[in-house]
Amino acid sequence: MQKFDHVLLASDFDNTLVYTQSALDNGTDIPPMCPRNREALDYFIQNGGLFAISTGRALPAFMDYAKDVPMSAPCVIANGAAIYDFRTNEYLYTAFLGEAIYDHMAEVLARFPTLAFEVYHDDCRIHAMNPNRYIRNHEHLTRSPVQVVERFADIDLPIIKILFEEDFPVLDAVRTFILSRPWGREYELIYSNEHLLELTAAGATKGGMILRLASLLGVARKDIYCIGDHKNDIPMLEVSAVPFAPANAIPAVHEFGAHIVSHCSDGAVADVVEYLDKIY
Repeated sequence: MQKFDHVLLASDFDNTLVYTQSALDNGTDIPPMCPRNREALDYFIQNGGLFAISTGRALPAFMDYAKDVPMSAPCVIANGAAIYDFRTNEYLYTAFLGEAIYDHMAEVLARFPTLAFEVYHDDCRIHAMNPNRYIRNHEHLTRSPVQVVERFADIDLPIIKILFEEDFPVLDAVRTFILSRPWGREYELIYSNEHLLELTAAGATKGGMILRLASLLGVARKDIYCIGDHKNDIPMLEVSAVPFAPANAIPAVHEFGAHIVSHCSDGAVADVVEYLDKIY
């Protein structure tokens, strides 16, 4: 038996494992992973640990980056809408949006006709409506070009998530509107950035999918550890034996009560591995 057998460590990608904020804000290149994180993950995996990424990114937005991340377990992607194994290139579980999304988005667009958003599928296609600077910056960040459409009806199923991209007051109005509708409870609405609002099927959160992943891997709840920096990470921090967050996490994550480690750029995930090394 190895030191970290049946221990699951799940990390957010953006601004937790790799600092991508400057690339999103300024269109610069994404820096490589901190060497300290890489060394720590190699040690964790070599000693039997299960390391997974839990990201808001859907398949096309993370596929290129996955090649450079040491992983020993399937990943949670699309903000908790799926579990995907990059080692075998297959989905293990999905929570797609249903056909009702067409009627519901018709109501949203009637109220917000210029709303900018991306639509992600189970393959590498991304559709977009009303592209703005946030979509173009996100396109650069993910290295995934979008296909612009004029009508939501031209977008086909399956849809894994919708990503609204606007200034925060607009996003807040959209969120309030959706939650006010009779069908609003059919969806999860959570911010992954002050300019990004994610819509997934009800129950499709990072926390719920981490628990499902742990069950698939035979990991006990007491051996699940998660680290993340934003609001969409809080559901997985809630299921973590000890919730961790980098020093650069938003105030809401600090207020949640996460155990704060170093800044993402300085090896936040390495700090978690060092913590685990002391207790296992």
